[in-house]
Amino acid sequence: MKGLYCRAGVGDAETKFVIQETSLPEVLSSNLVRVQVKACGLSPLDLKLLADVGIQRDLIPVGREVAGVVQQVGKKVSFFQPEDEVVGILPLDSPCSGLCDVIDIDEHYLVQKPEKLSSVCVAGALRDGLCAYTALHTHARMAAGHTLLVTDGASSFGLMCIQLACYHGVKVLTTSHSPQKHTFLEQLRPSVGVQDPLVAKVIPVYDGSPDLLSVVLEETGGLGVDIVIDSGVRLQEEASEEAKLLPHKHDIISVLGVGGHWVTSHKDLQLDPPDCRLLHLKSASLTFLNPEVWTASSSQQGRYLHILKDIVDKMSTGVLRPQPEEAVPLYEATVAMETVQRQQKTKAVVQL
Repeated sequence: MKGLYCRAGVGDAETKFVIQETSLPEVLSSNLVRVQVKACGLSPLDLKLLADVGIQRDLIPVGREVAGVVQQVGKKVSFFQPEDEVVGILPLDSPCSGLCDVIDIDEHYLVQKPEKLSSVCVAGALRDGLCAYTALHTHARMAAGHTLLVTDGASSFGLMCIQLACYHGVKVLTTSHSPQKHTFLEQLRPSVGVQDPLVAKVIPVYDGSPDLLSVVLEETGGLGVDIVIDSGVRLQEEASEEAKLLPHKHDIISVLGVGGHWVTSHKDLQLDPPDCRLLHLKSASLTFLNPEVWTASSSQQGRYLHILKDIVDKMSTGVLRPQPEEAVPLYEATVAMETVQRQQKTKAVVQL
């Protein structure tokens, strides 16, 4: 049996992804589920995070968002039976690569997959759905009537945030990073006479577009938004062309309303005293979005499983409609993962 693994480079050496032979123990542990993998999602590997939590190996398993069919269950497993269709995210310290034909995983990391939801779809979108759910419900305490600003709404994560917020009656503003993305997001805006809450305003931030702060304040009557969810932040005024598409940290704080919540994906965010003073004046809060926090501790395992179940149910009923990912075969997994790791914001799904 073969799986995909990462061999981290030392110093300036390039990170490499390799296919390695692996095997499972003949006897299944009492609390594990043996799953035949049907599809596996590939997301960027955070090697620094793994080092920070003490996970250091010569070969790091790659591919953690999995969908498949239960083959065998341990004697203490109570949630699943053979032939059940399941979906889940392997924990950070999992010894298995999600691209193996068969994997062993603790039952508390899995939920039932609705029959009409495809394995490729859920494997490609589960992580983004979890991030969106964590940002909006857990951190920002989203409620009907709130106003939300999502940066780069056409990204897979941004689209999940928009759809989840609209479902709960939140007014959504979003930014677009290219003419193609702007056209896509404009299609999510309500037509004349449609009362359902959809994207209220798409703000272009490319080619010398209008100032983000002035547009947001105009849309909110000068009050600012209740929630901001970013996909990265620009810390300096001088930046590369790609970084200029990201909002400056001062602009994000400025568009927040009184008591607002800022949920950031930026891992190394630094705030200066004037930034902190402005947050204090608005009694606003800042939260860091770390999607790995759910599997880093077992203290909220039940809540985590409830979130996963709600996400797959909403995908099954069409509340969440992720952008379809074209599945690649296993023999292209190494090249696909190299692209994902290099570009960071891309996704890939491998069909087994």
